[in-house]
Amino acid sequence: MWQIFQRELSSFFSAVLGYLVMAVFLVMMGMFVWVFPQTSILEGRFSTLDPLFNVAPYVFMFLLPAITMRGLAEEKKTGTLELLFTRPLTDFQIIGGKFFAAWMTAILALIPTVIYYYSVYELGAPKGNIDTAAVLGSYIGLVFLAGGFASIGVFASSITSSQIVSFIVAVVFCFICYDGISSVASIPALGDYAYSIGLWGIDFHYRSLSRGLIDSRDILYFFSLIGIALSLAKLSIGSRRWE
Repeated sequence: MWQIFQRELSSFFSAVLGYLVMAVFLVMMGMFVWVFPQTSILEGRFSTLDPLFNVAPYVFMFLLPAITMRGLAEEKKTGTLELLFTRPLTDFQIIGGKFFAAWMTAILALIPTVIYYYSVYELGAPKGNIDTAAVLGSYIGLVFLAGGFASIGVFASSITSSQIVSFIVAVVFCFICYDGISSVASIPALGDYAYSIGLWGIDFHYRSLSRGLIDSRDILYFFSLIGIALSLAKLSIGSRRWE
């Protein structure tokens, strides 16, 4: 798994695409946080990074599928997946290496945004007038959200040999898990079941962590989501091995 992780990470950053994806992410985040009047923290009256944490999940919704779409799909298309099957590797090691590489890439893209926290901390009146606990919880939520999206992307990549199809399927699944379930829960006719339905969505648990309260139930939800998605990916490539 470690060798696959290293190979995937190095191959991503050895190409221009890797740096381009991270640059696009950081530019978009910077535009939403500092430039666009509707979301700019400079236009608000409070020291907060809410624009970053409100927009980042939607950017990750496209970023993670873009990172994972070539993982297993490209291996299938080029026939190198069968070569991996001949090595002393388990299906989980193959999938896990690709998943952790994608997750680490998202975390590396997120790290430079810490400068936004420092900037708001320094610009606050008085200095340091920002809810640090909420910011820390939001960053933790984003890290786990990225892991959930990465696992969904790996699963989508495991069921097709087309990178485009993998990208589209992953984006749709990420949207359903993040925004779709919460939208269903908000339907007035389902008012009595809104809370129970909302519990199944990523948005509910991400918002919970963003309040600065690290609840083990939220962490368990993300680990469960990752486990289910990777298990489905393992089942998918396992069926190919049986063939």
